[in-house]
Amino acid sequence: MNKSIADIRTDYKMSSLSEKDVAIEPFSQFSRWWNDAINSKIEEVNAMTLATVSAKGIPSARIVLLKDFNEKGFVFFTNYQSDKGKEIAQNPHVCLVFFWKELQRQVRIEGIAEKISEAESDEYFNSRPLESKIGAWASHQSSIIPYRQIIDENVKRYTEVFKDEDVPRPDYWGGFCVKPNLVEFWQGRESRLHDRIQYTLDNGIWKLDRLSP
Repeated sequence: MNKSIADIRTDYKMSSLSEKDVAIEPFSQFSRWWNDAINSKIEEVNAMTLATVSAKGIPSARIVLLKDFNEKGFVFFTNYQSDKGKEIAQNPHVCLVFFWKELQRQVRIEGIAEKISEAESDEYFNSRPLESKIGAWASHQSSIIPYRQIIDENVKRYTEVFKDEDVPRPDYWGGFCVKPNLVEFWQGRESRLHDRIQYTLDNGIWKLDRLSP
């Protein structure tokens, strides 16, 4: 065993998490922690791991960016023809994980990913910088390319194509909303005896439980 890695340890002492202090449902509790994270000026505060599973049962994970959340769920945007887009089409069960190390907190969300409306995708796409809009056209996400220059050439081509008009949203690009059925809030504690509060959706009612660390 590589002892230099095995010896890396952080003892978490910043805070605790009690059942009597959390909201009765997970969206309000997430909002509380989100505001704490925003006020802590965490860099890339909206970065979250998205885990998907293919039709063959092979898992895959990557970082995506949260772009909205409300009582319906958690929204991110992508190319629907990307690997994650294809995997969600085959198996909509996904998991999201936020890790805010500055607050010694983690949030884990399990749920079903569903496409948001085209109008909602249009609204967000139209708010993006011009370069990002062009990028959505220039890159066929997850496809194999022989060299980087292809992307650069595509950017030049679509910049010329759309030079006299607003860049439209490609029909293969849009948002997903992850509608949760389980949300776990993890607060780091000393000696690895962490606080874990889990919300589980049962017949439309959120059940709250404490999990052993």
